[in-house]
Amino acid sequence: MATLVTPLPRVPTGHPLVNPWVVALTVTLATFMELLDTSIANVSLPYIAGGLGRSYDEVTWILTTYLVANAVILPMSAWFSRVFGRKNYYMACVALFTITSFFCGIAPGLGIMLLARVLQGVGGGGLAPVEQAILVDTFPPNKRASAFALYTVAIVTAPAIGPVLGGWITDNYNWRWVFLINIPIGMLSLFLTNRFVHDPPAFTEERKTVRSADGKLKIDGIGMALIGLGSAALEILLDRGQIDDWFGSVTIRWMFVLGITCLATAVWWELRQKDPVIDFRLLKTRNFAIANVFYFVFGFGLFATTTMIPQILQTLYGYRAIDAGLVLGPGAFVITLLAPVGAQLVQRGIVHPRVLLLGAVVVVGMSMIHYSHFNLQTDYSHYAWARALQGLGYAFFFVPLSVIGYSQLRPDQNNRASSLTNFFRNWGGSFGIAFITTMSERRQDLHQNTMASNLTSSSHFLQQSIQQTASYLQQHGFPQGDAVRAATLRFYDQLGAQTRLLAFMDCFHIIGVVTLLAAPLVLLTKNFHVGRKVPEGH
Repeated sequence: MATLVTPLPRVPTGHPLVNPWVVALTVTLATFMELLDTSIANVSLPYIAGGLGRSYDEVTWILTTYLVANAVILPMSAWFSRVFGRKNYYMACVALFTITSFFCGIAPGLGIMLLARVLQGVGGGGLAPVEQAILVDTFPPNKRASAFALYTVAIVTAPAIGPVLGGWITDNYNWRWVFLINIPIGMLSLFLTNRFVHDPPAFTEERKTVRSADGKLKIDGIGMALIGLGSAALEILLDRGQIDDWFGSVTIRWMFVLGITCLATAVWWELRQKDPVIDFRLLKTRNFAIANVFYFVFGFGLFATTTMIPQILQTLYGYRAIDAGLVLGPGAFVITLLAPVGAQLVQRGIVHPRVLLLGAVVVVGMSMIHYSHFNLQTDYSHYAWARALQGLGYAFFFVPLSVIGYSQLRPDQNNRASSLTNFFRNWGGSFGIAFITTMSERRQDLHQNTMASNLTSSSHFLQQSIQQTASYLQQHGFPQGDAVRAATLRFYDQLGAQTRLLAFMDCFHIIGVVTLLAAPLVLLTKNFHVGRKVPEGH
C-alpha cells in the first residue's frame, strides 16, 4: 500500500507537505496499541491476582473498568477534538494512555491499578475515532479505500494477537510488562504525531462552531452526562452480567434501568440540540445508517469469535495460550494480505463497494456456519483454515463498508461520523463478548440436561463402558474401587466436554445466521460513484 502514488494532503499554511501514508501509519500505531490493550491482559489475570494478593473475581474489574471508561469517552471524542484541536486531543490521549500504562505496570495494589485502568480507558477511548477522522480528511475520496485497508488490519489483528502476546510475555517475563510494553510505542507515537500530523484547514474552520459569537465554549452538559452514565451502566451490565447472574442481581437490574433510561433520554435530548455531543441526525442519511448496522455486526462477530476460539482450544483441546493464539494467525495474515486488494478493487472501480460488501458478509456468515460443524476430533489445520475463511470475509468487509458509510456525508460531517461508527463497532464487540459468555453456559446446561436424561445410571451401554474402562485401569494397577470411580469421572468429563463443545457450536451457528440475515441490508443502500465529492448542499 505504501507504494501507491497519492496526491499530497492539503495542510495549513506554514506546515510542510507530508505524504498521507506517513500520517496513516503514524496514527495507526497508537490505535493498534490501544486495541491490543483491550485483550492483552485477559490471560494474565490469574498472575495479576497472585501478584496483587487479590481474588480472581476482584481483578476482573481490571478489564471492566477499562471497558467502561473507554465506552464513556469514545462517543464524545468528536466534541473533544473540536474543543482542543484534533492533533492536540489525539496527542493528549496518547500521552495519558502511555503514562497510565506505566502506573498499571508498577501498581502496588488493586486500588492504584483500577484508577490507572480507568484513566487508561479515558485516553484510549479517543484514539480510534480520531484516527478514522484523520484518515478520512487526509485522503481524497478516491483514495480512502486504501487507508481503510490499513485501518482494517489494525482493528482486526490487534484484538486477535492480544491474548497470544499477553500469554507469551507473562510466561517468559512478568505480567507487569503487559502494560509497560506500551511506553516505548506511546513515546514513538507522540514524536511522530507531533512531527507529521496537522489539522486540515476545513477542520480548523469547523472548530469555530463549538464556540458562540462572543467566544464562549458551548457545552452540552446534559447530553454528556446522559451519554456517560448510560454508556457506563450498559458496559457494566454486559461485562458483569453473567458473573453476577444477570437480573438475579440487584446491581445488574439497576444498571439495566439506568443504562436504557439514560441512553434513550440522550437520543431524545441530542436530536433537539443545535450542537450535540453525538450527532444522531447523521443517521437520517441512509447509507451511513445502514453502514452503522454493519459496524455493529462487524464488532459482534469479530470480538465474539476472537474470544471464543481460544477458549474452545484451551479448555477442550488442551492448547496452550500461545498455541491457541496461533490458530487466529491465518485469519490475520489473510486480512493483511487481501485488505489492500479489496481497496484497489474499490478505488479502480473494478467492483462496486456494495457488491464487495455483500459478498464479504455472506462469506463471514458461511464461515461461522462452517465452524458450527466441528467436533472434538477436529485438528489444528481445520480451525486454522476456518479462521482463514473468516479472514477472507473480513478482508473485504471493512473497506467497502467504510466507503459506503462516508459516501453521502459532507467533509464537515466526517469528524462526528467517526465517533458514531466507532460507537456502534465498540458496542457490537461488547454485545458479542457478553453473548458468547452467557449463551455458551446456558446452552451447555441445556445440552447436559438433554444428554443426562437420555443416559441414565441404569443405561446398559453406560454401565458396560464404565466396567470396561475400570477393568483396563485395574490391569494397570488401580484398586477396584478407585478404578470404578476414575472410570465414572472420565465419562462425566467426556459428557462435559461434549456439551461444552455443542454450546460453542450453537454460538457459532447463531452468529452465522445473524450475519447472513443482515446481508440483504446492503441492497437498501443508495447507489453512488466512488470518489465523487458530496455536494455542499446535501
